[in-house]
Amino acid sequence: MRVLLTGATGVVGTELVRQLRGALPPSGPTLVRVARRAEDETLVRWRIGAEPAPQALSGHWDVIVHAAATTRWTLGLDEAVAANVEPLRAVLALADRDTHLVQVSTAYVGGVRNPEDLRGAEFEGYRNGYEWSKARCEEVARAEHPGPLTLVRPPLVVGRRGDGEIARFSGPYTLLHALVSGLAAVVVGDPAGYAEISPVDEVAAVIAAAALGAPPPRPRTEVIAGGRGALTLTALLDVICETLNECRTAQGVAPVERPPLVSGDSWDRFFRPLADQFLSPFQSQAVQLLAMFQSYTSMSEPFEPTWTVVDPAAVMAASVRHWAARKPRLALARPEPWTLLAAAAG
Repeated sequence: MRVLLTGATGVVGTELVRQLRGALPPSGPTLVRVARRAEDETLVRWRIGAEPAPQALSGHWDVIVHAAATTRWTLGLDEAVAANVEPLRAVLALADRDTHLVQVSTAYVGGVRNPEDLRGAEFEGYRNGYEWSKARCEEVARAEHPGPLTLVRPPLVVGRRGDGEIARFSGPYTLLHALVSGLAAVVVGDPAGYAEISPVDEVAAVIAAAALGAPPPRPRTEVIAGGRGALTLTALLDVICETLNECRTAQGVAPVERPPLVSGDSWDRFFRPLADQFLSPFQSQAVQLLAMFQSYTSMSEPFEPTWTVVDPAAVMAASVRHWAARKPRLALARPEPWTLLAAAAG
């Protein structure tokens, strides 16, 4: 049995390699790992979609786990196609009708689509180019792969449930940085809206189970989410700030204040015009960056999971503690208050 894993050095891929190595016997299936940058000789280097597949990847694959992706939310339409859709097609060229394709997608291809949300009009109602490209990849996989197919849809990914460890800090960790630096003067979103997160080890567990299990007779979709047990935006911020302040207090550092919550409607009607007028370009850029999270932490309805993330508050707390331990200078920083341009000029 031959198993191919793309994106082997990414956030999900790193954890998946750890779990697969623990599950596979020495004489069991062969795991071949692919990455854009080969960090050692055990990895196959392949810039998927930008160059032909290496000779080492020829032959029949029993399972292909396609976890490689560019997750940047600021992708333009052409960038999104080149970064995610074309690489999938390159991977499909390695598969045949007996290859089980496990495609890592995102939970946000489901749920409510709003053409007025961020760049939704450009991306058919999806929030950004990354999300649109993942929806397109699902369509391509269903239409062009002749063999068994499993789609795995995780939400925002944070650290492992037990210790919070994760390969790199990205995505939701931007909010932690913003809180301790003072850039998060306000958080825009629905206080009662759902904020779906999942520990990376549970995402990897779902993918590993699909890869090592029996191929499905028809396309299968796995959704990883908290469902009705997901955190609200208010609860998410409470957990983050309380855990950060536990870490700060233990080091004799003053706590950070939880920023006020402003609804999206109030922000767009009243606060954004003032922000555009009085904030510095750097502050405005920070506001725009944090606004990218608004639609991810303000969902009116949670996802319907096939794998339920229980006690997401404990997951988030473990992730914050691990981040604070790895980034002590950031975690213990003194937030710098914002200074309005008008006040500074006066």
